[in-house]
Amino acid sequence: MKHTLIDPSQFELEDAVVAIKRVTKVVKGGRNMRFAALVVVGDKNGHVGAGLGKAAEIPEAIRKGKEAAMKSLVEVPIDEKGSIPHDFTGRFGGASVLLKTSPEGTGIIAGGPSRLVLELAGYTNIRSKSLGSNNKQNVVLATIEGLKNLKTPEEVAKLRGKSVEELLG
Repeated sequence: MKHTLIDPSQFELEDAVVAIKRVTKVVKGGRNMRFAALVVVGDKNGHVGAGLGKAAEIPEAIRKGKEAAMKSLVEVPIDEKGSIPHDFTGRFGGASVLLKTSPEGTGIIAGGPSRLVLELAGYTNIRSKSLGSNNKQNVVLATIEGLKNLKTPEEVAKLRGKSVEELLG
């Protein structure tokens, strides 16, 4: 899978706000209130990214998060069933997200933060289980990490110097 950064201008991107939290910095004169927004963007066709934006106002934090997410777009493999090529566990920080292939008609079976990522990436049949930490930011990043590290049958065949038919039997 190519891990090069993708130009966001060539896609029709949709965005979803995963979480907005109020963060506080204690300074000499009192407390500074700000907002941090975790945003996921995707084109529902194999491209997805996540970003964190922080600002004094919520709309500004969301805008910054969306820009950061666009900068971190990655390409993910989707097979003809709208699922992933193979099972995989994505890890980021204390969060692990188990991604499992599913047959046609399963739908997206996933918990909150990873569901948004999978929907915006364009999967239609996939199961996932969040293991370890429930921190929304780490779950989102673990899901993207898992999707990013998936290999298509073509890539595996090329690495092993075999044909796709030999691999799949």
